[in-house]
Amino acid sequence: MEGGGDDAHHWPPGVHSFDPRPLFPGAGVDWIDNHQFQAVLGAVLAVVVWVWLARRHSTVPGKRQFAGETLYNLVRNGIARDVLGPEYRRFLPFLLALFSFILINNLFGQFFLFMLPTFSSIGFPYALALIVWIMYNAVGIKKWGFFTYVRRMSLPEGVPVFMWPLLIPLEFLSNFIVRPVTLALRLFANLFAGHLLVIVFVVGGTLLVESAQAGYMVAGVASWLMSAPIFALEIFVACLQAYIFTVLAAQYISSALAEEH
Repeated sequence: MEGGGDDAHHWPPGVHSFDPRPLFPGAGVDWIDNHQFQAVLGAVLAVVVWVWLARRHSTVPGKRQFAGETLYNLVRNGIARDVLGPEYRRFLPFLLALFSFILINNLFGQFFLFMLPTFSSIGFPYALALIVWIMYNAVGIKKWGFFTYVRRMSLPEGVPVFMWPLLIPLEFLSNFIVRPVTLALRLFANLFAGHLLVIVFVVGGTLLVESAQAGYMVAGVASWLMSAPIFALEIFVACLQAYIFTVLAAQYISSALAEEH
């Protein structure tokens, strides 16, 4: 492609389209990028939305109250209570905040002002997974004590002694190392792959239409039409991944508190 500057650098779109970009280029604050802005905005929106949904409740709910109660009950009854049992109330605010924050940031990928899911940048899923890792280990250590907790998470009850050399390293790696890594990668991979697929269909269709050849133009229009169900699928994936991440966070907390392993 002829030319230089940023336009040449960012065309055609590809993996580099997910790279962070300074929000105020040339202002001396290049460390403030679009990914950070979206994450902060997502946190602010989560607070604002729930404050708005919680206002002026009535016996007969309106649309706003119904929407808020539906989301709240999804996390309260469908995740916290079902997974954590009687102890769910003290973890409900954390799980609700986690679900809301992830959902809002995932949906940024479907809005034209952003068109980039925050968690398609690997650092943010790792940060969330680290928070969950600290949470479930902290509650487990608080309940059982450090050494008892590590033993319980590394050695299930009733395992024969001759199996200990094999099982203890596997359980330790699974519960303390693999869990946060897979938790982060699952969220990142789904958001990254989905948005990359959107780029392929939308940009590919644009290039085909711009070719001004009848056959290519028809294929380009077909590519645009196919992008519509892909966007719909991405909305579903955004909601599903927020739900899955929250369910797994609740499951890890539950396993740290469980009486038996």
